[in-house]
Amino acid sequence: MSRSHGVEGEFSAGAWATARRTPLYYPDAVTLVPGVDAGAVVGRIDGAPGASVKDSFADLDLSGAGFGVLFGARWIHRAAEVPVRPSGLSWEVAGDAGALRDWAAAWGDDTGLFRAELLREPETFVLSGLSDGGRVVAGAVASRSERVVGVSNVFAREGELGAGVAWAVVLEAVGSLFPALPVVGYEHGDALAAAVEQGFEELGALRVWVR
Repeated sequence: MSRSHGVEGEFSAGAWATARRTPLYYPDAVTLVPGVDAGAVVGRIDGAPGASVKDSFADLDLSGAGFGVLFGARWIHRAAEVPVRPSGLSWEVAGDAGALRDWAAAWGDDTGLFRAELLREPETFVLSGLSDGGRVVAGAVASRSERVVGVSNVFAREGELGAGVAWAVVLEAVGSLFPALPVVGYEHGDALAAAVEQGFEELGALRVWVR
């Protein structure tokens, strides 16, 4: 996502970070191992109000640097062999700018957050769950690595579908595209409960801090 906005980060000292502000809703730094020095992480990012850090192991204290906890969540994992519940929807991978615009409108983005450059990322897949009439009514973004598929931005159109159906169609798509890979992500609140209902297990805590 950051690359699609022309923002490049750097992996070093146990964290990914960028000195430029990342797109809306995306952190300026992400810890990759536990026990990272909090001051070192904060020192690598733009410290203006709104700066954010994903504390992947919930073990940082950034309050002394003027940050507060925006939210806490739980890492989740779903083994590849867990059966997928039928969603009753068809699905597709967004393949052009028009399909991405439809997906983004259904997700609720009216700021241009999801740019066409995102579709050029070879390991990123924008997944749409479709109604009988072909409208986007659910979806997610899947990011593939060698070992897992990370899923984020899971949504269902408000008032039309529940979170369980959204997860079901996303898992159908991921299972078809990458049948041998487990699925990971993080959620909290009702979205976490819906993920657990779809066969995910909780692994550990994380926090997002914002200045």
